[in-house]
Amino acid sequence: MSGRFERCFQNVRVKCPYDMASPAVYHQAYFDFLPMETLESFLAAGFRRNGNYLYTMRCQNCQACIPIRLEAETFKKNRNQRRVWRRNQDLEIKISPLRINTEKLNLCDKFLSSRFPGRGNTALEYYAGFFINSFGYTYEVEFRLNDQLIGLSIVDVYENAVNLVYFCFDPAAAHRSPGTFNILYMADYARRHGMKYIYLGLYIEEVAAMNYKLNFKPCYLLQENKWILCKRP
Repeated sequence: MSGRFERCFQNVRVKCPYDMASPAVYHQAYFDFLPMETLESFLAAGFRRNGNYLYTMRCQNCQACIPIRLEAETFKKNRNQRRVWRRNQDLEIKISPLRINTEKLNLCDKFLSSRFPGRGNTALEYYAGFFINSFGYTYEVEFRLNDQLIGLSIVDVYENAVNLVYFCFDPAAAHRSPGTFNILYMADYARRHGMKYIYLGLYIEEVAAMNYKLNFKPCYLLQENKWILCKRP
């Protein structure tokens, strides 16, 4: 994205959140509101959303962060993903506008404490600074087992794309591979609703925790301003 929006952006230099050697440079801008088609264009250009901020990475001497997406019509589950899909068919799934309550905050806090112990991150901070925005296209997907909330996905839903913002789950449900099921469900949701793309965020080869994203095939990486089919195994 460029032209009339470029003047809104500024570069913010911080310590890399992914522990890369170089400092991170966020090329970001705050917007009170943007039309759906404009936000889709930003996504297609590799931008991400953090609250009402849109950003892309402009780090010096580092191009590790690569946007990744799926195409709804071409994505196919592999053998393991088909097993995960069948394993979770007993879940009750509900999509609704983003709302904060104690149950969701408790789930997110439990997830953060399990996955990122000692960092001091809180669910309330994530909601206030990351999830909530005034664009109006953000929804939550509840995954329940016997009425117990075991997974929660924050997604942006547009006319032609779904943007996966964040996912947390009860660590006790890890055997269900809930993160994988979340992506499978949203890919199926996009296909059923005639959407073209599922945006999975960023992929960084050096970050082992992100390697799972390449298991969803075919996937496409944004490199040199072009979405290219990923041929990595």
